[in-house]
Amino acid sequence: MTLQELSASLHDCQRCKLAKMGRTQVVFGTGNPNASIMFVGEAPGFNEDQKGEPFVGAAGKLLDKLLESAGLSRAQVYIANVIKCRPPNNRDPEPDEVETCKPFLLQQIAEIKPALVCTLGNWATQTILERKVPITKVKGQAIRLDRFVVFPLLHPAAALHQGNLLETLKEDFKKLKAYLDRQQTPAAPTSAAPTATPTPAQSQMDLFGA
Repeated sequence: MTLQELSASLHDCQRCKLAKMGRTQVVFGTGNPNASIMFVGEAPGFNEDQKGEPFVGAAGKLLDKLLESAGLSRAQVYIANVIKCRPPNNRDPEPDEVETCKPFLLQQIAEIKPALVCTLGNWATQTILERKVPITKVKGQAIRLDRFVVFPLLHPAAALHQGNLLETLKEDFKKLKAYLDRQQTPAAPTSAAPTATPTPAQSQMDLFGA
């Protein structure tokens, strides 16, 4: 099933109780369908529910700046959430909701085939790693799984709600950039002819074959 087909199949999803708890629409995901780097958040908030795209509110604006600090842009990455519908009053997802929606996130990952999955916050991190580990214990480090590397990060919304976390989040995105930079393997020049120097973003995407 392609991303487009999966999105269409979830257009009016009624598989869990969130369908009848005030959601406006299913928020599937957005970005480059061939991305080598994917970001996974928790669930849509008010703005995301209204627009139908993840991370378009205040947390989304912060994410844009953080992506830029790592040499990335939305056009290069794919962004999705564990939960595709907004929980009432932005409450935490409940276990049955996660279990219902998780297969669709895994299908997104399987179709996009990212080399790196950056999980934003506890819910995304624990869902992808399949273990109850606090984000504070694993953030800012690369964890290799069978098909991709996971790089947990604090959720931008947490930094907005607790200002003391903002610098920590910025530092972790610096670690992400350093990780991406370390993966670069420049090819030996084949001739004395000068070659164009790729931008950091180009190098990072080339690294993953994009």
